[in-house]
Formats: sequence, C-alpha cells, structure tokens
Amino acid sequence: MPEFPAKSSNLQERFRSVSMGVKLIVVCSLALLMAIPALFVSGLVDDRTSRAATVTNEISSRVGGPQTFLGPTLAIPYSIPPQSLAASTQHGIYLVFPAQAAADVKTTTEERHRSLFRVPVFQADLKFDAIFDLSGVPAAAPQGAQLDWSQAEIVVGVSDPRGALADATLTTDGKTATLVPAEVAETITFGADPNRLVKLSLLGAKVGGIVKPGSQFHATSTLRFSGAERISVLAYGKTTHLTAQGDWRNPGFDGGTLPVNRTISDHGFTAEWSVPFIARGVRAEGPSDSITGLDSTALGISFIEVADPYQSVNRSLKYVLLFLGLVFLSYFIFEVTTGKRAHLAQYILVGIAQIIFYLLLLSFAERIGFELGFVLAGTATVTLLSLNAGWIFSSRLQGARAFVVFTFLYTLIYLLLTLEDNALFVGAIASFLAVAIAMYFTRNINWYSVLPAAAGSAPEVPDAK
Repeated sequence: MPEFPAKSSNLQERFRSVSMGVKLIVVCSLALLMAIPALFVSGLVDDRTSRAATVTNEISSRVGGPQTFLGPTLAIPYSIPPQSLAASTQHGIYLVFPAQAAADVKTTTEERHRSLFRVPVFQADLKFDAIFDLSGVPAAAPQGAQLDWSQAEIVVGVSDPRGALADATLTTDGKTATLVPAEVAETITFGADPNRLVKLSLLGAKVGGIVKPGSQFHATSTLRFSGAERISVLAYGKTTHLTAQGDWRNPGFDGGTLPVNRTISDHGFTAEWSVPFIARGVRAEGPSDSITGLDSTALGISFIEVADPYQSVNRSLKYVLLFLGLVFLSYFIFEVTTGKRAHLAQYILVGIAQIIFYLLLLSFAERIGFELGFVLAGTATVTLLSLNAGWIFSSRLQGARAFVVFTFLYTLIYLLLTLEDNALFVGAIASFLAVAIAMYFTRNINWYSVLPAAAGSAPEVPDAK
C-alpha cells in the first residue's frame, strides 16, 4: 500500500518550487484581492458620514438650520379683471426692490455636541437699510393689472422663522412697527432651477399711508435669528452692499458673488460685498412669479470644519490599491534580496494589517482629528509591519530597513491627501520611482529560478521505500 507521507512530501516540494516570476504575479494578484475588503471599510465610512448628517439635521432643525434672508422689499397686491365672462379675476403680488440697499450682519457661533459629532450653530444680528425710489413704478406690471397701493407692505423674508430670537422690527418715516406674518402672502418661492427652489417666509408691516406712486422713502429693519451651518443674504437692492463679521475662525464664502474684501484671523472674520445692478442680474421690479434669478444672488457664509474626518478618510481609501501594491512590492524585494521566503499567508496578514489601519484612522479621526489620527494609526501600523519584517526574515537590520521604507510610504500617502490639486502629479511620480527601484534591486535576478524554502517550513520527508 502507498505511504501517505511520501505523497505529502512531493506536494510540499512542488509548492516550494514556484519560480520568483510566478511568485511576483501571485503577490500582485493578491494585492488586487486585498483591495476588496477596503470596500467594506468604505461602506463603514459612508455609514458614519450618514450618521453625522442625520445628527447635523436634527440639531440644525431645532435652531433654524441654514438661514437665507431677504431685506426690505415693497410688496403691492394687484388684480387683473377678467377679460371674459368665463374668466375669473387674477391676483398676484408686485415686488419693488430698493434702489440702494445696505446690510450689516454680526454673528456669534458655538458648537453643539452629540456623541462624537459637532455642529456649528450661530446667532445673528441683522440690520437692513433700504432706500426706495418709486419713480416709474410700475414698469413691469402684467397687462391690465391694477395695483392696490393702500394694502402695500414692506416685507422681509427668512427661510426658517422658527429661528427667531426676538421680534423683528421695521422703521419707516420715523415710525417703528413689529413685523408680523405678511398679509399679501405668507411665503414666496423663486428659483431658476425647479429642483432647488428657495422658499422664504414673509414678515411684513403695512405702509399704505406712506408709499404712493413716484414717492421716495427710507426703511430700516432689524432681526435677531439663530441658525446652523450657513447664513446668506440675498442681494435685495438694485445696488447692494453687505458687511459681515463673526467669531468663527474658518468661514467659507460662497454664493453668487464673493466678498471684495475679507479678513480671517484667530479672532474671527470680517467680509464686505458690493453687488451693482448690472451684476445682480435680476430686474428691479415685477410680479413675484417672474423673479426667478434672485436665488443666484445669495451672499453666503458657511461655518465649516477645516477638515472633515470622514471626507479625509474616504479620500485616503482611494489610494488603497497603490498603498497595498507598494507595501507588497517592498516585502517581495526583501525576499529576493535576503534570499529568505515569505509565505502567501504572511502577505495576507500584511494586507489585513493595512486594512485595519483604515479602521484605526477612522476611529481616531472621529475623536482627535484626521491629522493626529493619521500619525497615531500610521505609527502603530508601520511599527507592526517593521517588526513583522524582522520576524519573517530573521533580521533586525531588515526590520530597521522596513521601518524606514514603510515610514516613507505612509508619509507619501499623507502628502497625497494634503496636496489636493497636486496629488495626482506627486502620486504618479512616486509610483514611477517605486517601480524603478524595484527594477534596480531585481536587475540580476533569474526570474525562472526557484525561491528558497520559506522560513520555518517543515523539513522534507524522505520518500518511503
């Protein structure tokens, strides 16, 4: 009867007789396969991102959320008599924007915490000035429209009135009134994109005894509101000037026009916008349903975190294949230069260690920020990989060399994440140099030769006679 140990010995010998060329192909294929678990890490990042967005929405909804404001605007109801017996009277609102508008916004911010998540919320004091010139009004009224000047209101708009911290007031002709929900309309909706319409709740005060065709007057409104993440003011005048200041150290400026002057320091920011009529791109008056481009005139300030940990971790995952490939290639070069063999199972463990690096990075970044989290997770992983290289190749010197190489690789990945626009350029050059170094160290290798036996492998069992 055949002896099983002999057959086992032949299989072991056949497995050990793989050429170095085939081993390199297998290692590269393994790097591709190890990129699959990174997809699960990416899914975990998406889940944490979704959780952070949910918490942000919950906190924001309680303080008013992102707020958009419309300064004092004259709203005059109008009607169009029926043109036939079968038709009915049409009603609408005719809007007249001030000839000159000036707004001042002052904000104070704080961060609301829930578990690991932080949401910037703000309190804003707003002052709106408006100078109206009604000469030539109405110039864009629908045909047959009859304006009811006695019911005219000056209205201001806000995206979420639940954020009000005090009564809003309006001063015209030396008289001050408290703004209440407007009678001409409760809300106004506008926007050129049907999928991104802006809806504002209107607060108003009657000015029928002050305004009349061809008149000129001045109006001032003050508001105090809370909100979260972003505040913006629409360019509500033919010519609009806006100044803003706050204590948030990392603001983002967005919207239709960027500030002409801005200063950012550790104590906060100041910014100044100037929007002339020709840049505004919206007519000075017209029916409310024809003002479609006003949303594009928003002058916005976003209260953002400098580094979103989830976005940074997600960006780092985009380089996982490059990362795995370079580390596996380093281990292979260690094999061919030391003459000692690493088992494929050891490559798998190295790949798992790199995947766990991303889990460490995610958990650290949530608590202490991405930069410090990367340092801690990277240091732990580099140390482990270097010790592992010393164990596999039975050499402290090889472990020290591995520490230098892997420190360089992890530093490279960090640089790729911070360079942003130049990441592709640096990554391409680094990859080219890595392949060039691999070619140099393997230049004298006979790729058809057999790799030596793996360290610690079982001794050969002689064939049974």
